[in-house]
Amino acid sequence: MTNTRVVLGVMEKYQKERLMFVQTVADLASRETNIEALQSAGVMSLLRPLLLDNVPAIQHASALALGRLANYNEELAEAVVDSDILPHLVYSLSEQNRFYKKAAAFVLRAVAKHSPELAQSVVDSGALNALVTCLEEFDPGVKESAAWALGYIARHNGDLSQAVVDAGAIPLLVLCVQEPELSLRRIAASALSDVSKHSPELAQSVVDANTIPFIAPLLANPDAKLRRQVCSALSQIAKHTVDLAETVVDGEIFPNVLNCLKDTDGYVKKNSATLICEIAKHTPELAQLIVNSGGLAAVVDYVTDARGNARLPGIMTLGYIAAFSETLALAVILAKGVPPLAQALVAETEEHIKAACAWSLGQIGRHSPDHAKTLADHAVLSKLLKVLTSGPAGAAPDVGATVDEEGKDVGSDLKTKTKRALKCILEKTLYLDALEPLLQPSTPFNVLKYVVAQFAKILPNDVGARRAFVTSGGLQRVQEIAAGLNSPNGGGVNGVAAGANILNGTKMGEYIRTINECYPEEIVRYYSPGYSTTLLEKIDEYSRMHEQATKQATQEAQSLPVPSTPSVVV
Repeated sequence: MTNTRVVLGVMEKYQKERLMFVQTVADLASRETNIEALQSAGVMSLLRPLLLDNVPAIQHASALALGRLANYNEELAEAVVDSDILPHLVYSLSEQNRFYKKAAAFVLRAVAKHSPELAQSVVDSGALNALVTCLEEFDPGVKESAAWALGYIARHNGDLSQAVVDAGAIPLLVLCVQEPELSLRRIAASALSDVSKHSPELAQSVVDANTIPFIAPLLANPDAKLRRQVCSALSQIAKHTVDLAETVVDGEIFPNVLNCLKDTDGYVKKNSATLICEIAKHTPELAQLIVNSGGLAAVVDYVTDARGNARLPGIMTLGYIAAFSETLALAVILAKGVPPLAQALVAETEEHIKAACAWSLGQIGRHSPDHAKTLADHAVLSKLLKVLTSGPAGAAPDVGATVDEEGKDVGSDLKTKTKRALKCILEKTLYLDALEPLLQPSTPFNVLKYVVAQFAKILPNDVGARRAFVTSGGLQRVQEIAAGLNSPNGGGVNGVAAGANILNGTKMGEYIRTINECYPEEIVRYYSPGYSTTLLEKIDEYSRMHEQATKQATQEAQSLPVPSTPSVVV
């Protein structure tokens, strides 16, 4: 009897020590500062046999520790895969208690999150069917852990998402969205978003599971984190095709999605703006629907208030809506959409946001002279030109490389979109006061030619404009530009070297000749560079000729014979 008690005491002590060990390791693994020390101590090899222990509490603590280690970095996640732990975890998902199932699903999620290759290892271990089975569990915590793991697998690429769909996860995720537990609904909506984002076919699979009628009403849910995920899921569905976007709209997302634009949570606002953007980009009808729903004013307010990357979907929405038609562009103008775009163009520091602003402004101004005049009234042309040509303080802009206000090279995308926007707006601008500030030799040649072209269109048909063009100094600047382009000794024009003779047989030369033909030849000569020098040379030549004539007259007078005095006889 005594011997039995001693043996049982030893076994009990061993069990307690094992449990204490795995619980301590799990606690240490919850703090990042301990991870490297645990890894160097070889804790992974010690945890694997404990994962196979016959005591459930030890198994659970061991799985929890492994999950926290694998969650830290890709190297440790690979170590979990290499230790052949995944098959046992998958097997245990169908056999163990709910606490262990949550821990096992956590390990699978921690491994899958790092890379497509590790996620594929999880799939290859047969985890998908086991995780889908967990979605049918009664315990919401198990469902949540399984849905989270499925979302992390699906987010990497289309093939992994298709594997999740093929495992039958979508209908069960839709059921999870309808559960009362908020955290489960959030994770399920996030997983649906991760599946939908890769391709139209995957998004259609989500829609076919009757997802939209269940998640669209959640836009009005009081929980901000749930609204975030619902907006994200709907935008990932709507972005692919017109049919999918119309399906989302048919889910009666308006006006709830517009209320989300004014949410106190920044992520809700950004995700709802992204959803509206993904809908607006497809067709004029969908863009008109947004306008008719009062969405334009809400988007303008959002762009006005937001800053940084959060501003981008709102900026793009205004551009998409304005691009479709003259009427929709006018609606953007009437909603006061131009001032926040112009402000963002100047104030934002990220190049891709500036490029989006330039593109959207170009879409607004390209329709008619009235649209272009509105942009000109807000000094958009000069702001676009500044973005295109600005350089470091105190330094002249380099012709070969455009630089931003901090002296960094302006990216080709920003440069291209700014040029295109200027071209689109300038080709419709008939407002002389807006064009004249751009009529400078310092303006890049590929912008300057469009400015000169507009003057060539306007001046032949407007007498008042011709007079104003002279008094404002415009005609003189045209002659200076022409001289700079043609003169081999001149300074050239920004973007074109001197002596290039760019006017010979080019549209620029034709535009300048058209402008010059609107005025008498004497006026054109008067405002041409070097005219004062020519006058001085003529004065000097006249003086020389006058002196020569005077001298010659004097010489001729001196060469004449002097008449003799007749004698008088007394």
